[in-house]
Amino acid sequence: MTHDSDERLVAHLAPALALLAAVGETGHVTRAAELLGIPQPTASRRLAALADLVGAPLVVPSGRGIRLTRAGRTLAAASGRALTTVAAAAREVREEIDPGSGRVVLGFLHLLGRSLVPSLIRGFRAGNPGVRFSLAQGSRQDMLRALREGEIDLAFVAPMPLDDPELSSRPLADQELVLSVPPSHRFATRDRVRAAELAGEELVTLEHGYGLRQIADDLCASAGFEPRIAFEGQESETVRGLVAAGLGVAILPRAESGPLLEAGAGVVEIPLSPPVYRTIGVSWPAGERLTPAVRAFRDHVYDHAPGFRPTPPRPLPGTAL
Repeated sequence: MTHDSDERLVAHLAPALALLAAVGETGHVTRAAELLGIPQPTASRRLAALADLVGAPLVVPSGRGIRLTRAGRTLAAASGRALTTVAAAAREVREEIDPGSGRVVLGFLHLLGRSLVPSLIRGFRAGNPGVRFSLAQGSRQDMLRALREGEIDLAFVAPMPLDDPELSSRPLADQELVLSVPPSHRFATRDRVRAAELAGEELVTLEHGYGLRQIADDLCASAGFEPRIAFEGQESETVRGLVAAGLGVAILPRAESGPLLEAGAGVVEIPLSPPVYRTIGVSWPAGERLTPAVRAFRDHVYDHAPGFRPTPPRPLPGTAL
């Protein structure tokens, strides 16, 4: 295909981006047309014209619907990436015009949702009440993927992805990790425990992809042994509950007090020797222009996260406290 025909393909593909993505999502031209608010015959004509230009069919019948061909999947994948970029640009334009009505899509680890995230959002919205938040929780691996793909704006993760050139990060606070054991455990009366002493212990931990799991695995490897994993979970509180039930020991942050959980209830927390910490940081896509709302919230996080000297909330440009 020549350069001129490539340019023609791009010119025809641009208006069909949303249609290709919708067809890939719904598997049906009629539903895709309804989703986009265009007549079904118009959608069919656009697909046919694009297939003629490409020189290969983009869809084939599949049951009562259709499915994308290999060529269609390739173009649909590119369409999804392009739409994410265009949507981000449109959002930035809207928020430059009216920064006080922006939106922040924030990702964070499950454990940070107990107090850190609510307190930071509450403090920020005191000065910027019109800014909306969409929240996403998951593993460190999930949060970093979502950042790279533009699904979220900022993420609180630990450890920080310092070796990832696609992401920028800034540390917020260091959090000590301790050994959690049931009260009947032989370590329960100890003042400190060395990592090497955990060899042979049944370990309750988070699944692969979570930062705490990475830290626990690295700690055991540094001590010269392979951990014996008894149970794997997706939330620290579930892991702590399994420890309280006598099903193993775990390396976790200290428990927090709350209306539904007495700090350390059912477990004994013992410092490790030497002490072990994890650094909680905020990450965002490298080189990306953040919208005014996202930038203002990130700056608020810098000033108000644990371990940093608090300052008064910063209003967005064009807004007042």
